[in-house]
Order: sequence, then structure tokens, then C-alpha cells
Amino acid sequence: MGDDIRDMKVVILAGGYGTRISEESQLKPKPMIEIGDKPILWHIMKIYSHFGFNDFVVCLGYKGYYIKEYFSHYYLHESNVTFDFRKENEMIVHDYTAEPWRVTLVDTGKDTMTGGRLKRVRPYVGDNTFMLTYGDGLSDLDIRKLAGYHVSHGKLATVTATQPAGRFGSLDLDADSRVRKFAEKPNGDGGWINAGFFVMEPEVFDYIEGDDTVLEKEPLERLAADGQLMAYRYGGFWQPMDTLRDKKLLDDLWKSGKAPWYKG
Repeated sequence: MGDDIRDMKVVILAGGYGTRISEESQLKPKPMIEIGDKPILWHIMKIYSHFGFNDFVVCLGYKGYYIKEYFSHYYLHESNVTFDFRKENEMIVHDYTAEPWRVTLVDTGKDTMTGGRLKRVRPYVGDNTFMLTYGDGLSDLDIRKLAGYHVSHGKLATVTATQPAGRFGSLDLDADSRVRKFAEKPNGDGGWINAGFFVMEPEVFDYIEGDDTVLEKEPLERLAADGQLMAYRYGGFWQPMDTLRDKKLLDDLWKSGKAPWYKG
């Protein structure tokens, strides 16, 4: 790992079908569904960018070409320009507001599972500590504190844990925040759940077999059993976008001008 934790790359899983919000995901990949006038993927990247993490690796799958098109025109769309057709179609950029991002877009297969997608981007992540998150969840989590916590405990992986009304995967934690057991989506009991903001060491790739591996199953279960999965307990704002109801909630927060996750 580099001397500065901001050297960590951020991997974003953006290849799933988004079946629970199919009213919109039939037309575009779920991470491109807009909150306000920006894709939720943009909002997620802004969270990381606010804390100085600007190097992204995005795992593409279902309708991944939408995401490629978005970023291929991003600089132009965020700029004021003059097109001078008298001078061989000269384009003059007057000023721009595009973020200082480096974005690597990787086709990881249409039907590849979450673990498989992660393993496919290993060449772009390298042998350094990295961040990982899903392309559909927003939080006001302090990413630098999360990264610092991961560095402090020396284990292979950290998962952010929160306590919403149960309907997500639960985490069984001991007093020192070591994850004793990882269980994906049990019956809700108000316990600690996977909030989807991870920090990982490259050794985690060795826990993933291939394209059919679901990250939230065997890899995280084995990491927990090996004592290598720690939880960063977080009680602040966290909201996934699983349904149209979730999208409306996030839209309303954005339109109110008080979106907890947005730092400008």
C-alpha cells in the first residue's frame, strides 16, 4: 500500500440486472438510473472523491455500453464550449467543471456474479489495498475513517456494518468488531447488515474461484471463518436504491437540497 491511503483504487460493481427496479433498469443499467439529474453512479463516485479517492475501476455487465457512452462524453457535457465550423470543426473549451477522476471501465461479463466481477478486474487493481462498493447505495460515511480503520486492524477485509430494519445480509460481530459469521439476507431481525462499503487487501482475490462465485457467499463467509473480516460499525445515513420507492426517497432528499451523502 502507498504512503497515502488515497492511493487506494475504488472498485464499483455496476454490472447487475437490477431486477427489483426493472421499471427503469429495462432501459439502462441500474447504476445509470438518475437521482436528480445525475446517475446514482455519479453520486457514489462523488462520495469517494470528496475524501480524495479519485481512481475508479467500474465493473460493467448488463448494458455496460451506457456507462461507457456516459464517460466518453462526460468532459464535453461538463464544459462550456464553442464549435467553430469555419476552422475544420474546431472545438474550444472555455471552462469546465469535470471532476479529477481516472475511470477504468472493464467488461466483466453479462452474467458474471459479484465475486467473479471483482476477480476479473484484478489486473487493474494490482497488488495494493483497494476499496469496493456496489453501484446502488448512498451514505454519508466518512471514507477516510473507514480506510484508516482498515489499516489499523491489519486483517484482509473490512465491511461497513449498519442497522436498518432487517431485509439485508446480517453480520454476527464480537466485542472487538471481528465478524464471526456472515449470512446473506436472513429474516430481518434488526441486526448488523452489510452496507456495501468495503476495504480489501489483494489476498482477497485468492478467496474467489471464478465467474460463478457470489462475493457475499463463500468468499466473505470464508474470510469471516478465518478471522480475516472486520466490521466498521456505522450509524449514520445509508440508503440503497433497490426499488422505485427507494429511488423516490433519494430523489426527494436530493431535491430538498439536504441530501446527506452530498458534500459538494
